[in-house]
Amino acid sequence: MLLPDYDGKIEQYQLRGTPLVPHAPKVAFTRRALAAAHVVSDPIAERDPWQEGCAVDWDATLKFRAYLWEQGLDLAEAMDTAQRGMGVGWPIAKELIQRSLRDAAAHPQKPRVACGAGTDHKQSESLRTIDDVIDAYTTQMEVIEAAGGQCIIMASRALPAIAAKPADYQRVYDTLISQARQPVILHWLGPMFDPALAGYWGSEDLHQAAAAVLTIIKQHADKIDGIKVSLLEPRHEIDLRRLLPDSVRLYTGDDFNYVQLIKGDGKYHSDALLGVFAAIAPAASQALEMLAADDIAGYDALLEPTVSLAREIFKSPTRYYKAGIAFMAWLNGLQRHFVMPAGMQSAREIAHYAEVFRLADQARLLVEPELASRRMVALLKVYGIEQ
Repeated sequence: MLLPDYDGKIEQYQLRGTPLVPHAPKVAFTRRALAAAHVVSDPIAERDPWQEGCAVDWDATLKFRAYLWEQGLDLAEAMDTAQRGMGVGWPIAKELIQRSLRDAAAHPQKPRVACGAGTDHKQSESLRTIDDVIDAYTTQMEVIEAAGGQCIIMASRALPAIAAKPADYQRVYDTLISQARQPVILHWLGPMFDPALAGYWGSEDLHQAAAAVLTIIKQHADKIDGIKVSLLEPRHEIDLRRLLPDSVRLYTGDDFNYVQLIKGDGKYHSDALLGVFAAIAPAASQALEMLAADDIAGYDALLEPTVSLAREIFKSPTRYYKAGIAFMAWLNGLQRHFVMPAGMQSAREIAHYAEVFRLADQARLLVEPELASRRMVALLKVYGIEQ
């Protein structure tokens, strides 16, 4: 196959990986593992794709979630991986949450589903006060809990927008955590994922921000399941997890350094709430199975080759990583097309998709190599690269 590279050259590439075969784990994982899943659009029904909202292929979207569950992974639903605020608005996210929770309840494995609650059903100009923000969060949390889901209190763009101070964050989270029916997961998403979240927790200094969120966590430890940290700063994550109360988990959202963070140092480890797990599900599931069996060498052998792929998918601008997640699903026959809400597939260049293809092959993640090759060739032709 002729593939382009970042130097503008087009060179032959020969498939070399032996594909992993997805299967249900034979042992229980020793780490909690939630994969943040994307939304599959319906390109035939979709109209005005750059407007807020999209048409959803519900069958394919829910089938993808079953694919994750059948490999022992739980689900983080309606998160930024699902293009919240980037093509998918609250009306679709609400329906997505309700549908996924119904399917999870009927699934034999009874998978865990944690769902993102935010403030994105309100226009930013209408969220001018702390009470406005609390009310907006409350609306979405009530929907999630009514459907039987656990709430992930997503980072809200509204708080940095009004220059909220640490005391303001304290008031918001005190209220939300106290009124939640079950323990929540907090969400610390860095500006590399969303520039509008710079200065979250009231400071752009990571140590000051950590001090603010730790104060909240320690005051509500019995109502907090964990905190998801997506800062791509492994040293900071390691330091933070040592300071957490014993009952509170740190869910890594570090799609660059997850192998070591999940494995841990013998005393502390991170659990996982990762977008990349949706793209590398067979390797993630089977590596976690080996970790549960104390086969550290097997864990490393399966998961380390996925890191180069993850770093490519999540390259800067990191917020466009959703394109790589959907691309992997298309290559592996988990959806019939490569069209994303708001046309987000155009956010990455063809050299990126070619590199994702190479690295997925080398990480043994092209589950159906012949299908993946046909689809890659079809995409290349769209860009004028004939074979």
